[in-house]
Amino acid sequence: MELNPIAVLAIGGNSLMRPGQRGGFADQQGNARVTCEGIADVLAAGYRVVLTHGNGPQVGNALLRTELSQPELPPVRLDECDAETQGEIGYLLQQTLDNVLAERSWSASVVSMVTQVVVDASDPAFRKPTKPIGPFYAFEEALDRKRKLHWEMIEDSGRGWRRVVASPRPLEIVELDAVRACLGAGAVVIAAGGGGIPVVRRAGRLEGVEAVIDKDRVSALLARRLRAKLIVFSTAVDRVAVRFGRPDQRPLAQMSWHEAQGYLREGEFPAGSMGPKIEAALEFLEEACTWNGGDCRAIVTSPENLAAALRGEAGTQILPPVSAPSEQPAVA
Repeated sequence: MELNPIAVLAIGGNSLMRPGQRGGFADQQGNARVTCEGIADVLAAGYRVVLTHGNGPQVGNALLRTELSQPELPPVRLDECDAETQGEIGYLLQQTLDNVLAERSWSASVVSMVTQVVVDASDPAFRKPTKPIGPFYAFEEALDRKRKLHWEMIEDSGRGWRRVVASPRPLEIVELDAVRACLGAGAVVIAAGGGGIPVVRRAGRLEGVEAVIDKDRVSALLARRLRAKLIVFSTAVDRVAVRFGRPDQRPLAQMSWHEAQGYLREGEFPAGSMGPKIEAALEFLEEACTWNGGDCRAIVTSPENLAAALRGEAGTQILPPVSAPSEQPAVA
């Protein structure tokens, strides 16, 4: 019997913590409800689903808690904070999606998998931190934390200042076979949360390293290894836009692979926000079209618009490099 196609859904960590909220569990679960309704719609459309999620705000808060608790408590490494938030957010999404599916009388198990991701110990990212984590700060607050806590800080897309940490490129998903087994058994799988727990291989052993892997890049890697048909990046905006934040901002309903690549080269999609999503989408599409015969899609949209984006009525659809936009159907 032929199995349903696979969709990988990448959920932004910021979508679980909205501006003005403290970011407690109840707040995040309420926000997750919207996303999980959309995930249920993707399941209803006939896909097997793997969820990934970001952890930027959450891992930053976890790291801040451990730094503020010293010297009363022992320090906690960043990879430990990755594992902590992976479990916490996985539990949150697992329980919320379980409840949504039960309300729809959908009998699917939801499994959260603690996932390690191999990186290169010599990756230049360890020498140049770029990954924003934690909350947004005003300029004076950022300077204060830089001075007192020795943080690296950057301005993040006009929203404020954030701490940045190393973000090496993902190379291998250690638990990939386990993800495949759970999918084959009919489960919805939550994997590679927060980009996965970064590890390196030394003398045949796995060792954790301090970093936060970009969840969009690891989502594309996971989608490629699983031979998925669809990848969706759920984020804070309904559609990708060029000239973002300017008076002449223009949202895009569709981009060809080559158009997206051109916009990237022109600097339309900054590294700290939309850039990694577009890069990840292009990497996935370039490889996926070789086994799907061009029948693959990447979508960027907000949690509220997941179902509409599947129908081609919302979001930005990025098309594979094998065909011109006019030759592609609007529905994923």
